[in-house]
Amino acid sequence: MAQVGIFVGTVYGNALLVAEEAQAILAEAGFEVKLFDEGTLESWQYYRQHHVLIVTSTTGQGNFPDSIAPLFQAVKDHVGYQPELRYGLIALGDSSYDNFCGAGHTFDALLQEQGAVRVGELLEIDALTHPEPEVISSPWVKKWAELIKS
Repeated sequence: MAQVGIFVGTVYGNALLVAEEAQAILAEAGFEVKLFDEGTLESWQYYRQHHVLIVTSTTGQGNFPDSIAPLFQAVKDHVGYQPELRYGLIALGDSSYDNFCGAGHTFDALLQEQGAVRVGELLEIDALTHPEPEVISSPWVKKWAELIKS
């Protein structure tokens, strides 16, 4: 059974809600799924051989939430080249800010630089137009599940 590690960066809980919904969808699709609301480098290293889904909101001027900032820094400082990694990314933000979904875009740029393979498109969810982010993320997760099965 394929495994997926979901790594979450949340402040007010919306990213966690999206991640929990994604966990349920992926489990129903037959994946073994583990959710990390404060992921560690050790857990990241394990899932490099499997699949990673990053679900993060953005704070301030494009910053990471405290729950995922240490993981991002550890991946940046200690991981390096990781072409075996297949990942998806859901970025939550507020388009009234200049750095809309900035944390998600920053994490994506790092993984691209490290040679990781993004499966599917990065999903941006705007809090201004989608107060219930799981309505937007659920169909995307179902599609992503099909992409990583192949």
